[in-house]
Amino acid sequence: MLEAHVITLFPDMFESFLSCSFVERAQKKQAMSVILHNLRDFTHDKHNSVDDEPFGGGPGMVLMPGPIFEAAESISESPDVESVVLMTPQGALLTQDRAAEFAQKKRIIVICGRYEGVDERVREYLVTDEVSIGDYVLAGGELPAMVFLEAISRLVPGVVGCEESTFDESHSFAMLEYPQYTRPAKFRSWKVPKVLVSGDHEGVRRWRARQSLLRTFLRRPDLLCGVQKDGFREEMRIRLTLALGDN
Repeated sequence: MLEAHVITLFPDMFESFLSCSFVERAQKKQAMSVILHNLRDFTHDKHNSVDDEPFGGGPGMVLMPGPIFEAAESISESPDVESVVLMTPQGALLTQDRAAEFAQKKRIIVICGRYEGVDERVREYLVTDEVSIGDYVLAGGELPAMVFLEAISRLVPGVVGCEESTFDESHSFAMLEYPQYTRPAKFRSWKVPKVLVSGDHEGVRRWRARQSLLRTFLRRPDLLCGVQKDGFREEMRIRLTLALGDN
């Protein structure tokens, strides 16, 4: 089971998320648990201060190292914390591959930044991984933490009912997912591609492989250039063979 501890100034922001998402399913199946820690619980002054002005001047406030270290150390008294993750726009981009790596861990800590960021000593001496969900800035790390937890929860073994659905999803193998259709077969004047209702399973596989390749080439050609791992290259070879073969 994956145990995720979230350090945040706004634990209430997670209440709805944890009760109606894949994370809720993961917790019900006892495949994952999420424990929230209010950063202000680790302060020692009457104002419960967690931030202060930056040395050297400048706008905004910076989260102080003391409360963050105390919160993390209260969680990591046992030695099995595998990752301390800081949600930050300066971090490495969250990808499906990285999400899969975190989904294999047993115990992680997720730190939600706020204001102008965290004291640099948190990055240097506490954090093991810095994660970003995109090249833009939000008010804090709570929403990115939810995205992070959602991405991970879907990849924890036993959470998704049909694990093949995660195998074929966009970005699972450096390719975007093929188009999906459902009933009715004709909506207004728009019909579902004939092959999908033909009963020809091999034909469906080839059509999906072609569509996946075409969609990736048109929308995210960078993905086709970024395949490095041997397993990904082999999967790409198989999908290209399907896509380029005869019907």
